[in-house]
Amino acid sequence: MTRESLVVATLVELADNLVVDFDVIDLLILVSRRCVEVLDVDAAGVMLAAPTGELQFVASSSESMKILELFQIQADEGPCVDSYRSGETVANHALSDPDERWPHFTPRALALGFAAVHSVPLRLRGRTIGALNLFRREPGWLDETDVMYAQGLADIATITILQHQTAVDASLLNDQLTRALESRIVIEQAKGMVAAAMRCDVDQAFARLRTHARNHNLGLTAVAHSVVSGAVRVDELDS
Repeated sequence: MTRESLVVATLVELADNLVVDFDVIDLLILVSRRCVEVLDVDAAGVMLAAPTGELQFVASSSESMKILELFQIQADEGPCVDSYRSGETVANHALSDPDERWPHFTPRALALGFAAVHSVPLRLRGRTIGALNLFRREPGWLDETDVMYAQGLADIATITILQHQTAVDASLLNDQLTRALESRIVIEQAKGMVAAAMRCDVDQAFARLRTHARNHNLGLTAVAHSVVSGAVRVDELDS
């Protein structure tokens, strides 16, 4: 399979993950490994931001890359950290010793045999959710085609993750709306039962249900369920 064909196949595979129940870790492991297969790099890794904003290691193409990614988090410096915080690409940075940019990270990267790094933010419409790190063992820059492919893989991964979050949020919203509608039906049933038994209008019946719920520190829906099921008799409701 040619490099172009592998890139297309990867993009299709990533797009196929646009479902509610996909595994984010599996997705980013795929991205990391395909970067090594497709691009002129020897290792790749991905970090994502936690809800609190801290970066977390999530995937890499090798154990040495995992160690380096974890060290970036610990040292709070490195290409992935910079790319995430700035929302900009760290382009073809040649690691040197000493390196004033990352005085702690660079010696560790050199010790693990890496000579150059390229980091791409996982970013969409001003929102940055992490970064993709690409490392080379030999000095030299990624060419324009590799840079384009790297950005494409980062973009589709970002879109997929954000689409997943949107789908999950929508699902939760739908569940909340469904529960609200179901609760409303039960409350209406209870109001009707109270109104019929007490020979009052529905507003008065609703007030009685609400008063009982407040007096006993119960939810209105729970009280309504109790009335409808017969667990609480209408004449037992607080007036």
